[in-house]
Amino acid sequence: MDTGSLAWGIMATAMVLLMTPGVAFFYGGLVKITSVVSMLMLSFGSMALIAGLWILYGYNMSSVDNPGDFAGNPFQDFGLGSIASGADANTNLLGVAFGATFGIITVALISGAIADRAKFGAWMIFAGIWATVVYFPVAAWVWGGGWIQNLGTTLFGEDSGIEVLDYAGGTAVHINAGAAALALALVLGKRLGFEKGIMKPHNVPLTLIGASILWFGWFGFNAGAQWSSGMDTVGLIVINTLGATATAIIGWLIVEKLRHGKPTSVGAASGAVAGLVAITPACANLTPGWALLLGLITGAVCAVAIELKFRLGYDDSLDVVGIHLVGGLIGTVYLGLFATETGLFVGGDFRQLVVQVIAVLAVLVYSFLIAFIIGLAIEKTMGFRVANEDELAGVDNAVHGEEGYNMPPTSTISATI
Repeated sequence: MDTGSLAWGIMATAMVLLMTPGVAFFYGGLVKITSVVSMLMLSFGSMALIAGLWILYGYNMSSVDNPGDFAGNPFQDFGLGSIASGADANTNLLGVAFGATFGIITVALISGAIADRAKFGAWMIFAGIWATVVYFPVAAWVWGGGWIQNLGTTLFGEDSGIEVLDYAGGTAVHINAGAAALALALVLGKRLGFEKGIMKPHNVPLTLIGASILWFGWFGFNAGAQWSSGMDTVGLIVINTLGATATAIIGWLIVEKLRHGKPTSVGAASGAVAGLVAITPACANLTPGWALLLGLITGAVCAVAIELKFRLGYDDSLDVVGIHLVGGLIGTVYLGLFATETGLFVGGDFRQLVVQVIAVLAVLVYSFLIAFIIGLAIEKTMGFRVANEDELAGVDNAVHGEEGYNMPPTSTISATI
């Protein structure tokens, strides 16, 4: 492979890895001032754990020899000794690293649903088990030769030209994470004092910094895989990633203005993330105009969807369900209607919509059920949620012995003035 392609692969890998600290900042600004360290650590813990597991066996599980296989053999090349010594080691190991960053951020996204009340050790155990039995196999289903990747052929024949479209992870990343987030929110229950309007972000600029890092890194997320596939659609992917995100901000802010009278900066940041989520599966298979419409619809719908937790009674702290699950659903199903040449309204028929919906439902149900079982088992044994007094006093000190902001005593400030 030429050095230019390898260089872009390295850059894209670094950009996607940077997205997880972006998630940490985005989430960190939204929580209470006494929970920001805990929130950051849930993301950084995911980076450490999932990277190691991916190298040991996760990559092996992410591809299969037969479409009917659940996952690859985790011990086939345990620790990647064979890949590292092979003739194409440079290219193959870079592909492994790029894939690892997707697993890392998928797990980190889940943590937003349990902000302000989760134990770090319990989270790490959940993250390792969930990645092993959910993310690694689902990655094989969607991208590694598994049943979802071959669903169009299975249902409609090899000559149909129909396949599940999910270029960068609407199912494997966002629906997967969003469904698991809903399960954990139900397992851990509501925060103390949970009600509409009572939980205010402690640091809005930090949230906007996180959203900005995410938007930057998402160009590596969506266009990164082009380093190994000839760069033939990179321009389309980049312009769609830009356009859908922009219009999603507008859609979110319009809804905020109509519903609450004021467009907010947190709304703008959340709209940007919703647009990025929706365009993830669709970035290579929409013309730019349809991408703009997708962003506008997603921003508006997600702005309404985040209110569902108050009506339905579950406490998804940072709206992982309303943004990632709903945004992922919209972006993936939208392809069944508007995917170039195969979408129902742009020259295709119902078949594209059928395979998109089946893939969405399968990943959603599987991830939710397994996450609920794992989370409940942890809660009933070692405990997943911190004690009520620790939640009230602050998770940061109780769990990590640190404070996000080491402010001097009031008397010291007065004396200095």
